[in-house]
Amino acid sequence: MKSIISSLFTLSLLTLSSSTHAQCHFPAIFNFGDSNSDTGGLSAAFGQAGPPHGSSFFGSPAGRYCDGRLVIDFIAESLGLPYLSAFLDSVGSNFSHGANFATAGSPIRALNSTLRQSGFSPFSLDVQFVQFSNFHNRSQTVRSRAGGVYATMLPEADSFSQALYTFDIGQNDLTAAYFANKTVEQIGTTDVPEIISQFKNTITYIYAQGGRYFWIHNTGPIGCLAYVIEWFPLKASDFDSHGCVSPLNHLAQQFNDALKQAVIELRASLSEAAITYVDVYSAKHELFVHAQGHGFKRSLVSCCGHGGKYNYNKKIGCGTKVTVKGKEIYIGKPCDEPDKAVIWDGVHFTQAANKFIFDKIASGLSMACHRQ
Repeated sequence: MKSIISSLFTLSLLTLSSSTHAQCHFPAIFNFGDSNSDTGGLSAAFGQAGPPHGSSFFGSPAGRYCDGRLVIDFIAESLGLPYLSAFLDSVGSNFSHGANFATAGSPIRALNSTLRQSGFSPFSLDVQFVQFSNFHNRSQTVRSRAGGVYATMLPEADSFSQALYTFDIGQNDLTAAYFANKTVEQIGTTDVPEIISQFKNTITYIYAQGGRYFWIHNTGPIGCLAYVIEWFPLKASDFDSHGCVSPLNHLAQQFNDALKQAVIELRASLSEAAITYVDVYSAKHELFVHAQGHGFKRSLVSCCGHGGKYNYNKKIGCGTKVTVKGKEIYIGKPCDEPDKAVIWDGVHFTQAANKFIFDKIASGLSMACHRQ
């Protein structure tokens, strides 16, 4: 199968021996994003993502909108680092090897609405950068003045320049515009350029604070997700042969093309940066198109949910319970085999799907500290 990493390496660069390019070592990860990489931010701010989230790996809710681990968790594992603590979570967190600023529902561009009005997080990428900047400065002040336990729970100063800065964000910008009744053409022409411009600014700001190694995921095929498919009535001609909405997937690809161009421009302007563009779209689309060939039984249909063609109902989400004769019962219940499903809850991928996606992109991590 064609390589999924589209980080603009040439073939010869990808196959260089370790004698030419040493394998990368990252002492920390600082992550920015949305629910695809949120390890507890939104739960800390607005209430825990309850059961059955986390059931396949953690055994209980762990701040993730998934039955288990996310791609960012597999990245941390592969680098020999602990799972990232959410910056917003004050209980039980350890930031010695990085921090996670992602929250579910976060867009790149700030939205003029509240979480309860729109379902989108107020912690947009610009806010996440402010949080990172404050964390960068205050962690070193506290570490040097207080010492003791703080020295073991906060990153060393060198970690900020040696860390891998990971990004998985942009999906909510596209869906928010679509849910606001904008046409795909309007979003692609007007919104995408502004969104990408703001993203580039954030990379530049982090570079100014010493960040050098950037790992940037593109966005996935949003036209294959039940929560998007079900939002507005669609014509039969809008669907492709796999059941995904073609115009919405084309919009995601348009966003990705602009993001890839932004990476090229950032490489040219940030002379010491190593920036890897990671094509998760292709990995995710492969799962929807050839699910059974990869050991999955469900592709578009959610594992955890209630009713309808996709086992998804935006009013009865995964984990929803009702009380019948004094007894709580699940109506938004999980399927028996989450490891055979691609989609967990109509919005997010299962742990098994996240592992598949990670395996398709993992080879690029060994080269992510080398400038292209």
